[in-house]
Amino acid sequence: MAKSREIGRAGWGWTAFAGIISLIYFFPVLWIIMTAFKTRPDALAVPPKFFFTPTLDNFIGVFFRAVISGGGSAQATEFPLYFFNSIFIAGVSCLLALIIGTLAAYGFSRYPLKGNDTYMFIILTTRMMPAIVVVIPIFLMFREVGLSGTYAGIIFLYTAFNLPFTIWMVKSFFEELNGEIEDAARMDGATERRLFFGICLPQVKAGLAATFVFGLILTWNEFLFALLLTGVDTRTVPVAVARTLGGEMGVDYGLLAAIVTLFLIPIFFVTFLLQNQLLRGVTFGTVRK
Repeated sequence: MAKSREIGRAGWGWTAFAGIISLIYFFPVLWIIMTAFKTRPDALAVPPKFFFTPTLDNFIGVFFRAVISGGGSAQATEFPLYFFNSIFIAGVSCLLALIIGTLAAYGFSRYPLKGNDTYMFIILTTRMMPAIVVVIPIFLMFREVGLSGTYAGIIFLYTAFNLPFTIWMVKSFFEELNGEIEDAARMDGATERRLFFGICLPQVKAGLAATFVFGLILTWNEFLFALLLTGVDTRTVPVAVARTLGGEMGVDYGLLAAIVTLFLIPIFFVTFLLQNQLLRGVTFGTVRK
């Protein structure tokens, strides 16, 4: 009995320790969310204010700006379009990368070619190169073929950049599957299509969810190529945020925090929606029965 109480106290201690560490890591995000509800004087107050009267003016300012010459009227901003662009571009590119990468990963896993490791290493090297190294050739290529400032151009680019990560991740999930089940299915007359869609794919859906979330986060926060290769109608939120940093009145930290808070919501929503699959995906193959 005493031993169980000691184990219980140790468990509570580790829980409290984990909670403190989590709070330290989450505090910058929490501070951004708090700043989004502050007035401009409260956001710039020294020392910082932890207790204040919340306001929604910053969130209203994200979508509407006051027109001084218009007698106090408000004019819609372009941020709804920027949010749509980020969701559309990141979602479509990650989905395409997941579909293409899953098919390629299954092929590399089940039908290895001669020099298969070399091919996989070549695929991996595309992720080793810093993005800034290929900015100029990609910019010139996009300008020549007319893809600059288009949805198709930036989606194709993000898909290509997500493919190596997707192939390596999903291939590792396929290789963790029990091959005896597939052999038994072949003996029962199952086709290769049936093996892929009916047996293998359902078993790695947790890994697919984890791969999609990681790819979505990388694409969602990408700035460099979005800055150079998107136009006025295809601009994403990270680029729009950078453009709000300037101005005659200085940086409006409350407005900036409101934009970042809204920008975090889709990622939080997707991660929360797929949290069970994500947890199983990141621990896939670590425990063997």
